[in-house]
Amino acid sequence: MSVQNQPDTAAPEVQREAATAAVQRLQQAGYTSYLAGGCVRDRLLGIEPLDYDIATEAHPDQVLALFPGATAVGKSFGVVVTPWPPWTFEIATFRQDHDYQDGRHPSHVSFVTAEEDATRRDFTINAMFYDPIADTLHDFIGGEEDLNRGIIRCVGDADQRFKEDHLRMLRAIRFAARFGFKIESRTEQAIRRTAEKVASISPERIQSELTRLLMEAQHPGQAVLMLESLGVLPVILPEVAALREQEQPPEFHPEGDVLTHTVIMLDAMRTRDATLAYATLFHDLGKPQTATHDGDRIRFNCHAERGAEMAESILTRLRFPTKLTDAVKHCVRNHMHFIDVQKMRKATLRRLMGAPTFDTELELQRLDCVASHGLLDNYAFLKAARAEMANEPILPPRWVTGRDLLNAGVPEGRTIGKWLRIAYDAQLEGRFENQRDLLEWVKQQIDRS
Repeated sequence: MSVQNQPDTAAPEVQREAATAAVQRLQQAGYTSYLAGGCVRDRLLGIEPLDYDIATEAHPDQVLALFPGATAVGKSFGVVVTPWPPWTFEIATFRQDHDYQDGRHPSHVSFVTAEEDATRRDFTINAMFYDPIADTLHDFIGGEEDLNRGIIRCVGDADQRFKEDHLRMLRAIRFAARFGFKIESRTEQAIRRTAEKVASISPERIQSELTRLLMEAQHPGQAVLMLESLGVLPVILPEVAALREQEQPPEFHPEGDVLTHTVIMLDAMRTRDATLAYATLFHDLGKPQTATHDGDRIRFNCHAERGAEMAESILTRLRFPTKLTDAVKHCVRNHMHFIDVQKMRKATLRRLMGAPTFDTELELQRLDCVASHGLLDNYAFLKAARAEMANEPILPPRWVTGRDLLNAGVPEGRTIGKWLRIAYDAQLEGRFENQRDLLEWVKQQIDRS
């Protein structure tokens, strides 16, 4: 049962009770039925599940008869979506999958017992069943023991599991990173042997797993290193893998190469936000392509601009939303500007601080410093500057508009934009007390030009 459309006000116990009631309805009709998979795992770990799965011996037509309004979204695979206001459930028949053809979907399934169903699942910790009515755990393949030992192990033959669904390799790494578990040796070796198959996974699925990895991992940087060590990182993010080979000037980056620097930053994140995580992961992508040695030290001229282009290319390739792509691209391109904040004109500083991404950029600046030279003077300066402006808009409404300039005789076209910038900069720098004085000054400048 996957719970969807859960209201924010619904308590976890209400969600759990709804799942239990659905299981009870199936059992009262004579069908063996359990909670299954991740919700069982999370409950054993003391984590409140985000959703619940139900598995049953009832066939789809029998489930449809028990739940009015239910629809068969994957009847041939035994999946029925069942309304249970305010949620909807997915109830799946115990099954075995046969003849995977595309690294994701079985060609057909057969309906089987719960024990047989457990053998088709990905990892032992995800293959347990729980009867909430009898309060009984059904563990046919040693999932509880692996959970207690902190091990991610494929059910059965690891090579076969990954051949069936290539995404399971990313899932194994995500679960290990989320729970702080180790990947069992045969499972780990199978990932190394099969890593290149990740390239055949759809961009949308890679995007989802990668984002969840960065958001859920106890240590996101270490999760990236796990992707690297198992051979997956060069397949899904070759641009990030290339950072391993790029040296940096030790006087500014005593921590080591660019990938090491990036990993430290990811692990130092205090909050989890996708824009920040990807801006951090991609902020120095341009360094390998711009690295030069001038006889004094390694330099990376224009690496932020090149990195922004590369970040946009990756995020577009993985089908990320335009809003996130644009925000990450801006953060990457702009991150070197923070070096000069204490020398900026007031107007330039206010424009920097008034950007919608400023909070993310400020945290990126902190992480960049923490993971290198450790100097936080620019970060402290910006925090203080923002505090000083707490009671006023950083970017107030313009006193001089395009219509004002047209009335002053400025012709339409690029010249309008030029004078609008000049007028707004003067306003932001506090050079005039009011709109009237500013407009008069602008008119004088236009007449002299």
